[in-house]
Amino acid sequence: MSGVDVLVVGDANPDLLLTGDTVPRFGQVEQLLDGADLLLGGSAAIVASGLARLGVRTALAAVVGADQFGRFVLDRLEERGVDTSAVMVSGDTPTGLSVILSEPHDRAILTLPGTIPELTVDAVRAAVEQLAPNHVHVASYFLQPTLADRMPELFVWLRARGVTISLDTNWDPAGHWTGLEELLPLVSVFLPNAEEALAVAAAVTREPADGIEKAGAALSALGCRVVVKAGAEGGVAFERGVFAGRASGLVVDVVDTTGAGDSFDAGYLAALMGDATTERERLRWAAAAGSLSVRGRGGTATQATESELAAVLSPAPAPARTR
Repeated sequence: MSGVDVLVVGDANPDLLLTGDTVPRFGQVEQLLDGADLLLGGSAAIVASGLARLGVRTALAAVVGADQFGRFVLDRLEERGVDTSAVMVSGDTPTGLSVILSEPHDRAILTLPGTIPELTVDAVRAAVEQLAPNHVHVASYFLQPTLADRMPELFVWLRARGVTISLDTNWDPAGHWTGLEELLPLVSVFLPNAEEALAVAAAVTREPADGIEKAGAALSALGCRVVVKAGAEGGVAFERGVFAGRASGLVVDVVDTTGAGDSFDAGYLAALMGDATTERERLRWAAAAGSLSVRGRGGTATQATESELAAVLSPAPAPARTR
């Protein structure tokens, strides 16, 4: 038996979430906010937290600094039941930090990389040998150039060990979207959002992507299943170049969309590790988990539990018949 079900690889940092009048106006203008919260952030950390909350045995491989932000990250992960034995602590570099300017249906993110780019392939290999996961999920590819340079080698090594792989690149701050042609045929599941799918498809095919359907079909033709996150509309899957399934999100009161895509990933991977045998069922898990996460501030505060997800996914009871 393996030590964990899923090893999540990538970024872990605090998110300073600001809400209210968050559009900056320079010229020494002072603006008053509605709220400010320091929360667990980083795509990989949010996915790991979401998986653990859904009952999946989960570990995280990442790097934090030997500072108060690093301790904050480790404490929040451990509170959620995430195995942090593969989280390395750097004494030379500060923990990364993201400042999120949040509005109800959109957000802007300012990130100090800090320790985020310091994770290495050798460290991930050591974590895999120690924890023996069934599945490895990689997040924030473009924030980790050192890891990205050797990622094809890592993925070949993982596949030889029988480990399945998923990838969520997240946004490319440089706007280049390069390096994925070699990676996508090696992954089982690619999990972009709609904008990322369009950008990656254009970079890979060298032609402008004309809509999510064509982008998803083109990317899945490379050999991976492509699951595109479409916000409130849920998600849509493609496999071997054709449509494979769709599921809608839930109708909820939106407080903050931070990390909703990462919670979607967690729901999908939990279904993949569990008893969900059809793509539509896995998409329903994912869309529901993403929807439930927006009920509170930050990426992890209202992530779905197993019982919450079961309740919203259960079919409604038939109305009682009267004579």
